[in-house]
Amino acid sequence: MILKSTIIYTVNLILIIGLCFTLLSCNGQDNGRNNKTDSGLTLSQTKKQNGQSSNVVLRPENQIADVVRVVFQDSKGNFWFGGEGGAYRLDGDVLNHMDGIKSKEGKGITIKDIAEDKDGKIWFGHTDGISVYDGTSLTNYYEGDGLLSEDVWCIMTDSNNQVWIGTIKGACKFDGSDFTSFDIPKGKIDPSRGVSSKEIVHHIMEDNRGRIWFSTNGGVYIKEGNLLTNLSEKDGLKSNFVNRVLEDRDGSYWICTSDGLYHYKQDILINITKDIILSGKGIGTVIQDFEGNIWFNSNLRDIYIFDGINFIKHRISEDEYGPAPFHIYEDKQRRLWFVGYGGAYRYENNQFINVTRDGPW
Repeated sequence: MILKSTIIYTVNLILIIGLCFTLLSCNGQDNGRNNKTDSGLTLSQTKKQNGQSSNVVLRPENQIADVVRVVFQDSKGNFWFGGEGGAYRLDGDVLNHMDGIKSKEGKGITIKDIAEDKDGKIWFGHTDGISVYDGTSLTNYYEGDGLLSEDVWCIMTDSNNQVWIGTIKGACKFDGSDFTSFDIPKGKIDPSRGVSSKEIVHHIMEDNRGRIWFSTNGGVYIKEGNLLTNLSEKDGLKSNFVNRVLEDRDGSYWICTSDGLYHYKQDILINITKDIILSGKGIGTVIQDFEGNIWFNSNLRDIYIFDGINFIKHRISEDEYGPAPFHIYEDKQRRLWFVGYGGAYRYENNQFINVTRDGPW
């Protein structure tokens, strides 16, 4: 779909000095021994479905899902999609549904995050727990197995092959046998969201120094060894509601908040969007592409590219087909994906190409 408008904004970055960390001690606590529940895996070819999208954009039929929450390419090059209706894997040119990922009651779920560990296992965080696929079988874990909460918002595997899980009740980690809760100070309930809590963890990231970053409703918490550091309003953020943190190739950080996008480097915090994004739902997702550009979305449907000096804005109007992304992702072929309300899209030749269950792959 050819974009109707491209608006270039230029902003002058102003250094904000005086950033300090507050050190807190934190010890993980064992939340009980885990008992596994194995579930068989069935890969069945999906069928075409018609219908309307989730009140954001009218779209063509045969979308991967009404809402696609995440896209992921594993170490073998396989593509995985997660969202309403569960998880899908691309086998050749055929998109197959992972039938074994279910709630305790055997009902369908919504996938919110996907990760891969060092052993090549694929981990899914969803609305009814977590699941792992080892290439042959699929295992589901619930609260009865030791999981802190079945309302999972994010999942990440670290360099020690530990699985970190962010839930509506806080964070925990899994070593393959036991779940251990990880204490993070409470924040505040975000009144702008339909679902929120004081303990919710939206995103977990490990940086190149082995530090774990937790995006919460109390700001960013950074675990380094046994120390837990907080970056929040006291340090210059205008909002403690943090959605995601990205580490770029230069080792600096980009912090998505309900107020704007912040660049954090060498104890300096800069709100790079303060002159162009004045109100709304804030920044949901951010990525750095292979050329070094920063892509992010604001107010769901506004998509920006920042090259370090200028902003380019893509706006898809409500009556057009186009992405309203939960997640922006770059694959191994250096293609950019935008998945969210209305399905999945790739950005190619200055256009957003709708990728349905039939491709184009």
